[in-house]
Amino acid sequence: MEFLNDMAIFVEVVKARGFRGAAEALHMPNSIISRRIGLLEKAIGLRLLHRTTRKVELTEAGQVYYERCKRIVDEARLAHEQLGDMLAQPTGTLRASLPVDFAVIYMAPLIADFAQLYPGITFDFDLAPRQINLVTEPFDVAIRMGEQGDSQLVARHLASLTPFLYASPTYLERAGEPATPADLAGHQCFNMNKNGLWTLHCAHDTGPAAQVAVRCRYTLNSVGMLRRLATLGQGIILAPPAIVADDLAAGRLRQVLPAWHGKPVPVYAVTETRLLPAKTQRFIEFIKQWLEAEHGTHPPDTART
Repeated sequence: MEFLNDMAIFVEVVKARGFRGAAEALHMPNSIISRRIGLLEKAIGLRLLHRTTRKVELTEAGQVYYERCKRIVDEARLAHEQLGDMLAQPTGTLRASLPVDFAVIYMAPLIADFAQLYPGITFDFDLAPRQINLVTEPFDVAIRMGEQGDSQLVARHLASLTPFLYASPTYLERAGEPATPADLAGHQCFNMNKNGLWTLHCAHDTGPAAQVAVRCRYTLNSVGMLRRLATLGQGIILAPPAIVADDLAAGRLRQVLPAWHGKPVPVYAVTETRLLPAKTQRFIEFIKQWLEAEHGTHPPDTART
């Protein structure tokens, strides 16, 4: 049992990237943390950490040991937590990485409802425009948009958001309204990537999709900024309805080519392991149920490693 405790201390040191952070997380003196790691290295016969005055880094042996230890410690913690869930609601801090536009537009009301349902959970959200490393950074879950590449992470499909075409009345008065997808080639459009190619599907036709090379004066990675520029008459936006709901209601935007839509964008909950604590499981389940209720989507269970 003492050996398992030392493994848990080692995992916390790696997560915190130092003895001080681990000591704070574990509520233990820094000196004890350092001594336990030293004894662990002595028992194994290999150095696990490179120590400097500012941080600690894994040795090659330490990296191998950490990957095994983390799974063992997670499973042991989960076993205790599952028994505890029979007596109490989930507690602790939920650390999640969220896409900023998705978080603000979709998840703010969801999080408020979830927080009310589980008062014992506190939240630490990272909305930075970067893809965090779930293996080396202390996050429980990351919500990601778009198809996920092959990795050792576990991706659970939550929903698919279908984008439609919208523009401001002032832009349409000035540039005219497109009658077919091909007409978009003569319009100013907004783009989330650099290829300038839109693939559109007709809701009333099972035929091939229409591919249009659009003119993209603006290429941005912020849906919120694209939406704002669209309301200012700068062009046509391709976005899910929830993104533009307020602007549609206020008349700042209106739908164009309503029979056509873009390729649905999948939403995934990505975790480092399948062994999830109750707080993370409940959060993922809550997001999935909420998105299905709001958007009528029924994504399959596609968790994978």
